[in-house]
Amino acid sequence: MADITLTIDNQPVTVPAGTTILKAAEQLGRQVPTICYHDHCTANGLCRICVVEVDGVRPLLPACLSRVSEGMKVTTSSARAERSRRTILEMLDSAVDLSEAPEIQKLLDENHADRARFPAAERREHTVLDDNPMYIRDYDKCILCWRCVQVCADDAQYTHAINFTGRGFDTSIGTFFDKSMPDTTCVFCGQCVGVCPTGALKPKREALLEQGVSLDEILQATRGGQKRRRKPS
Repeated sequence: MADITLTIDNQPVTVPAGTTILKAAEQLGRQVPTICYHDHCTANGLCRICVVEVDGVRPLLPACLSRVSEGMKVTTSSARAERSRRTILEMLDSAVDLSEAPEIQKLLDENHADRARFPAAERREHTVLDDNPMYIRDYDKCILCWRCVQVCADDAQYTHAINFTGRGFDTSIGTFFDKSMPDTTCVFCGQCVGVCPTGALKPKREALLEQGVSLDEILQATRGGQKRRRKPS
């Protein structure tokens, strides 16, 4: 495969054809900010935090999806790109509970986001779903990054237990026909919890510990069923 030479923030870099701008920037030690992107998930460009400016291209391009081309000139932190990131972060903060999203909190600070910019914004409000012994779903904290859906589907588990539901502002993550998790194809592998960046999905034992529930009560609440006894040999 042929190599491609481009410049990123005025520094030349040579990478294999098909490399994304995000990965090419990493070759130079430059970390383009991301939220929805995960190294082990298919890039989908939903959050648009990773947008960069490319000479001769009118729109800002998502670095996680856009492939390099010969002679491309990329600016990762132009005033236009930074303004776009800041606005997206401010809108997220106005609508979603980011209290358990330390990486996004850091981005808010680094981009000098005005957390009070949209005081009249409607907040996401969902009932906490506690329908299984393994984890809880608090979609007030969900930013619709799609990571959980991807690892539940073809990126990892192939169980397809969850997906997007609703439209527009009412879009959420849900199960088919709003079934409880034990009634879906979920195998409780925990991969969706592992990739969630905001605490929207949380291990049930962790959640109960935070609430001050005793260890004995936690063990009772998180038992998956009757303990099997080994048959005598």
